[in-house]
Amino acid sequence: MPQAPVSLSIEEVDVITRAVVALAFPVALSLFAADVTGATSAAEYSRHFGALGKLSVAVAGTMPPDQYTFRPHPESMSFGALMSHIASTNYAFCAGLKDSAAPAMPSPTDTDKNAVVKFLGSSFDYCSTVIPNLTDEQLSNYHDSPDGRLLGREILLAMYVHVAHHRGQAEIYLRDKGIRPPSYIF
Repeated sequence: MPQAPVSLSIEEVDVITRAVVALAFPVALSLFAADVTGATSAAEYSRHFGALGKLSVAVAGTMPPDQYTFRPHPESMSFGALMSHIASTNYAFCAGLKDSAAPAMPSPTDTDKNAVVKFLGSSFDYCSTVIPNLTDEQLSNYHDSPDGRLLGREILLAMYVHVAHHRGQAEIYLRDKGIRPPSYIF
């Protein structure tokens, strides 16, 4: 049963978004921790990336199609544009890790829920073929990314924080519409 809509100010949304990012940071720091099990950092990150993708796609799937153009503030992206932004940036981060151009991507309109959800899911699928195959050398080298030239490890951290930040925003969009977001997956 939908909950009553909750109105949040831009400042409240900003505080909540910062909290989501702050909570994601310790997990992402595991990329830099010594590995005592013999697994590569990329393999360890890949396990968490799968959950990140599932939750993000679940959040995108929760918003009703007629609300994909919803924006809580005139300067905010619409819900559909926000989900597409996560997807296109995932592609850019992962292509950068391969030192290649991002593959051809669709440009779904923010009104087409099915196309946006598919685009988002495909971006996580694409990255799931890149991340587990990264070598320690690739993680230690600089690559191009949406955030500039970064070490491979830093790109993984930046990507995780980027997804968590914008997915957190999307969850606030859902709550603004009285919709309970999917439960957290780790």
